Amino acid sequence: MSDDAQAASAEIRARIDTSKPHSARFWNYFVGGKDHYEIDREIGEQIKEIFPGLVDVARTSRHFLGRAVRHLAGEQGVRQFLDIGTGLPTADNTHEVAQRVAPDARIVYVDNDPLVLTHARALLTSTPEGATAYIDADMYDPDAVLEAAAEFLDLTEPVALVILNTLGHVSDYGRARALVSRLMDGLPSGSFLVISDSTATSPGMIAASEAYNASGAIPYYVRAVEEIAGFFEGLDLVEPGIVQVTRWRPDATGGQGGPADVDAYGGVGRKA
Repeated sequence: MSDDAQAASAEIRARIDTSKPHSARFWNYFVGGKDHYEIDREIGEQIKEIFPGLVDVARTSRHFLGRAVRHLAGEQGVRQFLDIGTGLPTADNTHEVAQRVAPDARIVYVDNDPLVLTHARALLTSTPEGATAYIDADMYDPDAVLEAAAEFLDLTEPVALVILNTLGHVSDYGRARALVSRLMDGLPSGSFLVISDSTATSPGMIAASEAYNASGAIPYYVRAVEEIAGFFEGLDLVEPGIVQVTRWRPDATGGQGGPADVDAYGGVGRKA
């Protein structure tokens, strides 16, 4: 490893805080991954006691991602994906699902988390026909995200913008709406928006959210279903609309598992 690469690696490691829970590691623990620390497992076990259903939310949200990406790459012919808030790689990442359907698909992942950055190499695989790239960028600067994505994607052609279990970090709902709108404004007609998130639809989920936010982690705010739907304003919703993630086009290959009712809603919308 070169001196520059070693210095960059050391800088990334220095940014990783293992003294507090971390949303990507916490979620990775819930979906059965291996990239988490004791502090993440501790809050994970605490929240399982408060609300065991959060494990189902994590896993079924991942299954929703797979079904949405397969639909877009297969039935809608989308060949470009911009996945913001990538998180830690597990099985069936966006590029893997898309390129199984369309080997020439191009995927750009966006995150600004140091731990995710250390695992970026695991994401940067691709079929020979397609491409996969990782951008170290902040969703709070959507213009910079679009500018960086344009180096890898053709933004004159349709793009699927994927934002899963990420927007809850934006405490102000109006700001979250504005960020999504700006990103979609930078994409052409025929592009799609894919969003899913945990929702404040049960006392258990609300209690779990409050416990997580009290743990010292960067807070994550669960929202009303109507607020999730608001992100799609001005877009044409793909059937069946904004629904529980388990009820969005379930199929025999989705690996659904778990209950049908979960505190997580999502949908897919198309830009006219």
